[in-house]
Amino acid sequence: MGKAAVVGALADIRAALAVLVAEVDGCGGVPFCVADPLAGLADGCLDVLAGVREVEARVAGLKARAAVAFADAAGVVAGPGVPVVAQEMAVAAEIGCVLALGPRAASSFLATSHAVVKGLPRTAAALNDGTLSWQHATVMADETARLDAAGAAGLEAHFLDPDAPDPVRGCAVGELPAHRFRAKARVWRERHHAGSIEQRHAKGVVDRRVEFRPDRDGMAWLGAYLPADQAAAGWNRLTAVARGVQGPGEARTLTQLRADVFATSLLTAGLSTGQAAGRVDVGPGEGCTSPDDLERPADVPPDAVRAQVLVTVPVFSLLGLTDEAAVLDGHGPIPASMARRLVAEGAGSFYRVLVDPRDGAPLEIGRKSYRVGKAMRNWLRLRDGKCPFPGCSNPSLDTEADHILAWANGGTTGISNLGQPCPKHHRLRHTTGWKPTPASKTEPPGWTSPAGRHYHSEHQDWEPTKWPHGCLGGAADIVRHRGSPWEDALEGFLSAHS
Repeated sequence: MGKAAVVGALADIRAALAVLVAEVDGCGGVPFCVADPLAGLADGCLDVLAGVREVEARVAGLKARAAVAFADAAGVVAGPGVPVVAQEMAVAAEIGCVLALGPRAASSFLATSHAVVKGLPRTAAALNDGTLSWQHATVMADETARLDAAGAAGLEAHFLDPDAPDPVRGCAVGELPAHRFRAKARVWRERHHAGSIEQRHAKGVVDRRVEFRPDRDGMAWLGAYLPADQAAAGWNRLTAVARGVQGPGEARTLTQLRADVFATSLLTAGLSTGQAAGRVDVGPGEGCTSPDDLERPADVPPDAVRAQVLVTVPVFSLLGLTDEAAVLDGHGPIPASMARRLVAEGAGSFYRVLVDPRDGAPLEIGRKSYRVGKAMRNWLRLRDGKCPFPGCSNPSLDTEADHILAWANGGTTGISNLGQPCPKHHRLRHTTGWKPTPASKTEPPGWTSPAGRHYHSEHQDWEPTKWPHGCLGGAADIVRHRGSPWEDALEGFLSAHS
């Protein structure tokens, strides 16, 4: 049967889903209830939800089994020559691309799948029976991660074995929200394995980190994973300072004051006003200050860490002639006013990078040496915006220039033969069967997996520059020119309007 059986089974599933969709939409051949069609539809939809919940659990169990089976098979096919860590990265990368997951999420899914399929038989059986969701299975894997085999079996039995000597009381685990199950499982584990919390806390301290997550409307989330006492003390301090600022003349809420106190403390502690230098790119006829151009102020300790901010700003927006959005590296679009403020408050010099005003893409350049210079790195950053590996979010400042066709094999040092993977995916390319595909001046390379599947990279959404009202004639004159005369015309046009 093989692939034919898989194709047929998936076709049957799609057909069944189409039937359910028609029933939910009220387009079935027979109504749920002839006497009261609306009430019957509502009741029928609940039946669908309950059934879908069970099917989702079964599908989650199937996904976990398939992921583990693929990992086992891929390890055998790869042979003994591939390092273990590299092979794990390659497998996680393939699964991430198939499921459209980022690298971290793919690795987490694979680790949880392995824990459930190989070490938690009752959890795997409950998934396959449709009585436990994947979220619950993830909780079980997390809460048994630091326990020995006997401890994990005891926790599993307590919650999932109805014949256990001391089974879970009350609501069945599958009927609890996953976050409540986590609370219950954690209480049980701490009671029966109190010593493990020190080991887990030690690992948590090692894993402490700050995370940045872009959001909409020029906003973002910035959070820290810290020891609980430090986090609580920090929160309390923020609250105390914010409350101290409150008064009859203060219109900001306590929530807003906490955010303002946090930002002020983070950005100004140990630095005098005006020391937050930025890195800025400007768009057609665009440029940025280089990290080499940013000097450390004399009164900042040598070990002080200074942040870089890369902002791509359309030149007319920078001049205030338009309100076209800028792009904050690693985040996305930000208001033009924010970009202008970043430039005004910290960017002391610019590196000019010309782009095509017809489509907004950076211009192709060439080079006859192996070394990738600063100018070309800036062009790569403009073209790709981040690591081009599917699902990776590492920003352009963390990437490494890489020849797609190796220099030793005749590859040139030009935009169309360069990628900029992050260090992790750079290693992946050179230690496993993952290979980049050809790039162009406007598109980063895609990737081909060891299994022979091709995955496209995320492309920048280049758009033509928005010209100010009354400048259409100048824009048309510039577009008609190419090469050096075009650059001279653009340079003159920008000078006339600056």
